[in-house]
Amino acid sequence: MRIDKYLWCVRYFKTRNIATEACKKGHIKVNGETTKPSREIYKNDQIVVRKNQINYQIEVLDIPESRVGAKLVDLYRQDNTPPEAFEQAEIQKLAQDYYREKGEGRPTKKDRRAIDNLLNDFQEDNEL
Repeated sequence: MRIDKYLWCVRYFKTRNIATEACKKGHIKVNGETTKPSREIYKNDQIVVRKNQINYQIEVLDIPESRVGAKLVDLYRQDNTPPEAFEQAEIQKLAQDYYREKGEGRPTKKDRRAIDNLLNDFQEDNEL
């Protein structure tokens, strides 16, 4: 089975076209090599899928006939992604949301003064 079709069948991508684009952009590796969408996969292949800044590590257990339901996905793949990858993604998400909400735009004058004061205090501490 083609790699793009497999990733669509085991529900890593919503459409087969999205899976194909991910292969073309180099986000999919099979056994450590970047691959084309037409690459055939077999049992026991190791696949790395870069999606949402997480490298999912998958081992192919079996090849499905067609797209499978969410409850049956575990029959066809084994997810070996380390938990640290998900924790790192969560930390990145929290760090982005910490200072400014999305869509608030540029810093206000008050924000700029606070930033300047912080930088001045930091420079003064380093000079001493």
